[in-house]
Amino acid sequence: MLRQITVLAVACAVGLLLSAGRVSAAGEPIDLAALADWDIVVAEDAIASESYAAREFQKWFGEATGQSLPIVSKVDRPVRHVFIGAGPAMLASPVGFEAAQMPAEDFRIVARDGCIAIAGGQPRGTLYGVYQLLEDEFGVRFLTFDHTHVPQLPAKPLLKTIDRAVHPPLTYRCSYYGENFAHPDFATRLRGNAFTDDPQLGGRSRRQLINHSFAHQIPSKSYGVEHPEYFALRGDKRLAPVEDDFFGTEPCLTNPEVLKIVTAQVLKEVDEHPDRENVSVSQNDNNLFCLCPDCSAIDRKEGTPMGSLLTFVNSVAEQVESRHPQVKVGTLAYWYSRRPPLSIVPRKNVQIQLCSIECCLTHPITDANCPLNREFCDDMRRWGQLCDDIAIWNYNTNFSSYQLPNPNLRAIDANVRYFVENHARGIFMQAAGNTTGAEFSDLRNYLISRLLWNPELSGSELIDEFLNLHYGTAAPPIRSFIELVHDQAQASGKHQNCFGNLAKRGLDASLGERGIALFDEALRLAASDQQRQWVEKASLCAYRAAIEPSWILDSEDPLDEALATQQRPLVKKFFELCEKHQVPMVSERTTTAERLKDYKRLFRVAEPESL
Repeated sequence: MLRQITVLAVACAVGLLLSAGRVSAAGEPIDLAALADWDIVVAEDAIASESYAAREFQKWFGEATGQSLPIVSKVDRPVRHVFIGAGPAMLASPVGFEAAQMPAEDFRIVARDGCIAIAGGQPRGTLYGVYQLLEDEFGVRFLTFDHTHVPQLPAKPLLKTIDRAVHPPLTYRCSYYGENFAHPDFATRLRGNAFTDDPQLGGRSRRQLINHSFAHQIPSKSYGVEHPEYFALRGDKRLAPVEDDFFGTEPCLTNPEVLKIVTAQVLKEVDEHPDRENVSVSQNDNNLFCLCPDCSAIDRKEGTPMGSLLTFVNSVAEQVESRHPQVKVGTLAYWYSRRPPLSIVPRKNVQIQLCSIECCLTHPITDANCPLNREFCDDMRRWGQLCDDIAIWNYNTNFSSYQLPNPNLRAIDANVRYFVENHARGIFMQAAGNTTGAEFSDLRNYLISRLLWNPELSGSELIDEFLNLHYGTAAPPIRSFIELVHDQAQASGKHQNCFGNLAKRGLDASLGERGIALFDEALRLAASDQQRQWVEKASLCAYRAAIEPSWILDSEDPLDEALATQQRPLVKKFFELCEKHQVPMVSERTTTAERLKDYKRLFRVAEPESL
């Protein structure tokens, strides 16, 4: 999974996490508490991310040891250096090695003979190597944007010989949470590579997310008036022009003029972004695929609407290959197009982004007893036989209600491992990307990010690690609530995807009341004001569950007086917490402010009065 090639051996007497490998007595151990006369060496011409990596090592090493090492570009002695990046001084040192041919995120860490060297491929390898060393040998944990755990080193922390090369299994890793977009430096520390173009942070992966593209490649408002035949035939009507192509139409994929228009747009996009290794040619976000005789004939023959789509994508990919042989063309296997065709095969320069939107979140995708997941595994197996470049689009939130308890924490590690074992090259874990403060967003982001980087890790152990380090003495009641949610959902026997209310997940509002009691206990146990703030933010999900009986009502419905009396204080508390912790969205398309207005109408509260 996280491919680690141990050239010599790895050991650390600090008592922290150890990398895989055997322990060797070769080389003198480095006393990490006695590096006061060492320095950090980075080349004068180092790229921005390597210079930043040196500063990151300086910062976190300083917090761990109390020692502030200077950053220099030239050396005046053979030893007592931490080399960051493969500059001239590192190459000439006792720990020197070449990194110029390493892939963009690979790295090697060497510690022996009185020196440490961390260097890797550009632009992110060296930076990731620094974070790996900090985690493995110093026990540093990047928990949230405002909380990095740096443990106190033992009295005699010894770093023995290390020679380790790392090759991450995924070239695209995205834990799609608003916290990462708001704090891309934090996302980078967790090795997310889809959040920023900042060269200091190593920029983005050259592999782009394959996404809905036809809406901007052949917009119906531009072409639909004069040429409605360019768009999907449904009944006796062509769906053009429409107000919103993403949700309202698809192109007719057997029309030769459509192929010319889309191909020209794709080639233009590739010309404008020569740094990208792929381009999307993909359906919009609806199921209104064309039913004209020509499209339908292909789809009937292939047993799936992917038949006409992949035929079209292959044609575009052929033209792209003739001008840009290094660029791949990606398309979504999503919704109606998820099932592979019977005979058509993707060209060698075509990528498939397989989407699991129908899958049950409660159970691992590999659960043979889950009816929503069995078919996905069949489709992934068949796609793996047809295409050697597959990425995954997986779902990890409830888009209907971001703060509602979502019982899928137990399934995430098994899902990530399944994807990687079946040769996925990139994974997009879609979650609450347009907000902060979704249900357990900090915990979930930590869990997902760590697993995308190293799928071999245990999900349960990562959850415990986060809870114990982040919430400290307040962790046990929060863990109890997580178990309560998951036990109740699994006992219900229900299967639900990434939409729906509590009942559809086998949960009920009493869960919220029990959760509030557990979070109140956690608040009492918290050891500091800061911990109480973090516990408060996490408690949003319990309050959201508790107000489910009123949440599901229409704002114009008559409200039972007893229900109003019981619900109003809980609703008030929920929105107070949203305001305090800056939560802008309560679902994929509903702002917190809009939902508050709905509640005021429901409770017959006139503006500008408060609840």
